[in-house]
Amino acid sequence: MFTGIITGLGRIVAIHSLGSSSDHGKRLTIETPAGYLDDVGLGDSIALNGACMTATTLDLANNRFSIDISAESLAKTTGLAETGPINLEKALRAHDRLGGHIVSGHVDGIGRVTHFAEVGESWELRILAPRELGKYLAYKGSITVNGVSLTVNRVADLAAPPAGTEISINLIPHTVQNTALGQLSTGSNVNLEIDLIARYVERMLNDAPKTNTP
Repeated sequence: MFTGIITGLGRIVAIHSLGSSSDHGKRLTIETPAGYLDDVGLGDSIALNGACMTATTLDLANNRFSIDISAESLAKTTGLAETGPINLEKALRAHDRLGGHIVSGHVDGIGRVTHFAEVGESWELRILAPRELGKYLAYKGSITVNGVSLTVNRVADLAAPPAGTEISINLIPHTVQNTALGQLSTGSNVNLEIDLIARYVERMLNDAPKTNTP
C-alpha cells in the first residue's frame, strides 16, 4: 500500500531481458538518491511510476536495486521499458502519515498528456484517460499519475475521437521539480490509478445483489 507521495526521484539505468521471446519480462536496474535504500530489504515493495514492484537485488554501495517485471505488467504500464527518470515510493508503514490518498500500486489504465504548460507560478496538466475510467473521475477527487497523488480540477467527457475523459490537474513548482512529472510533454503516456474508494462505491451501486419482490 502507498500514499502517492513520492519519496525519491530515481533513474532506470539498465534493462535486461529475462528471455528471448516477447512472453519474457525484463530486469530493471534503478539508481536511487544516496541513502534511499538504507531501510530497504530484499523483497520489499517499491512503486515505480505508480506500479508496485519487488526489490530482488540491492547494491547499497552504488545506491542501486533491481526488480523483475513480467511481460504482462510491461504491457499494462508505461515508462518501465526504457531508461530515464522515474518516481519512487516505498511501501506505507503502519505508523506513517497518509499525506496523499490510499494507493494500491496497481495501474488501472494508461492516459495521454494533451496539454502541459505553465500557468502563473504553477503548471496545468491535462490528461486524456480511457473512457472506462471516466466514471471514477470527479471534480476535486483524487487520482494517481505516474505514482503521484493529485487532485482533479476539471473533468470533461469527450465523445468525439479521441474519445475518453479529459482531466485537468494543477501542479505546484515543488511537484514539478521533485518528481519525474516535470519531464512530461504533450503526447506523453502516463500510468493512472483511480481512487480506491471510487472503485468500491461503483461496485456497491451497480453490482449490489438484487432482491425479488413477491
